[in-house]
Amino acid sequence: MNTLSPPKAVHSPISAGLWAILILMVVSVAINYIDRTSLSTAAPLLGKEADLDITPAKMGVLLSAFFWTYALLQIASGWLVDRYGVRWVMAIGFFIWSAATAATGIVHGFAALVVMRLLLGAGESVAYPCYSKIIAANFAEHQRGLANSLIDAGTKFGPALGVLAGGILMERYGWRNVFIILGLGGMLWLLAWFKWMPAGHSGNETAQVEGPGFATIAAQRPAWATFIGHFSGNYLWYFLITWLPSYLVKERGFSMSEMAYVGALAFLVTGIATIITGALADRAIARGATATRVRKFCVITGLGLATSIVTVTLVKGSAASVGCLMFACISYGVFASSHWAIAQTIAGPTAAGKWTGLQNCLANFAGVAAPAFTGFAVERTGHFFWAFALCSAVVLMGAAAYAFWLGPVAPLDWSRKPNTPT
Repeated sequence: MNTLSPPKAVHSPISAGLWAILILMVVSVAINYIDRTSLSTAAPLLGKEADLDITPAKMGVLLSAFFWTYALLQIASGWLVDRYGVRWVMAIGFFIWSAATAATGIVHGFAALVVMRLLLGAGESVAYPCYSKIIAANFAEHQRGLANSLIDAGTKFGPALGVLAGGILMERYGWRNVFIILGLGGMLWLLAWFKWMPAGHSGNETAQVEGPGFATIAAQRPAWATFIGHFSGNYLWYFLITWLPSYLVKERGFSMSEMAYVGALAFLVTGIATIITGALADRAIARGATATRVRKFCVITGLGLATSIVTVTLVKGSAASVGCLMFACISYGVFASSHWAIAQTIAGPTAAGKWTGLQNCLANFAGVAAPAFTGFAVERTGHFFWAFALCSAVVLMGAAAYAFWLGPVAPLDWSRKPNTPT
């Protein structure tokens, strides 16, 4: 395959303007994950409403419904971002997902809840193609680890806050009121987006460059390494954010408040690990280490150690189980700091939107599989062991894909016809 040698980096700090954009992205992704995980926090309460009649299998379908539209629309979102830039694409998507969150607290019946989850997934599908477009076009290689890790930390701190505050508030005020407040309150972000999102950094400067098509991207072997690796990491993450609250309450006997604290801590340590690892990775690259060595070390080591997730259900005692959970979450955080930086570097600004859309499309079918399989397994066996065991196996597959398929982390040359991957 053809690659371009990356230009010699100027090891400059992130500018004030880029920090403003980065903060906007981090806040938006935190809201994104609060909204998508709130149903998991409410799951133990939904089953108590007679008109819903939520069995474990139905809950699995409900939790996975979000990912049907979220995954399938990633390709369309990637195309929209590469074609039109991020400003309005992000704003429209954000409005749709906030409205769907608020409406979830109003509608009644299982079918109506499924529809709201589908709308939520459709709106949130624009987020990561927009993030990657901005980072690939505006952040240097030695800045991308921190930028991506802060965004990824938002995906951890969001659920941490959502589980902690949501679990406590839902127990006191009811889950419907919490959903309405989350959806309407989140729309305040749109005011900040239009005020502080400079047009010069909207991604439009690369939007008119045709770049490679989806078929050309899919013909590259590194693409499939990132697809499989991302799918595996997502399987673990979506397993945790959709079923961890129910596991802690039903199998470990935690109260809603205890579940809220443990779940929040798990997501918090993941985010901290992501930020620390991303910053260290950037520092290593700025000092002369290759992106290939640094980024691959993070994703392979992180996923490899995260296979320990199966021990959460094997050990006796709640304290030991929580300890195993924290170790697996920290390991996942090491992985999460670099997997987006790999795709952004290889794809480059002209292909970042499409590559991200295609990658996120395939990877987020893990969000369909993990909740649904877990619900099926728990209903059939009455326990979570097989769900944890499969999760561990899928994570190991991802580590192997990065180790044996990825190759060098360097920009592809899209100006020439790509060779058949070897």
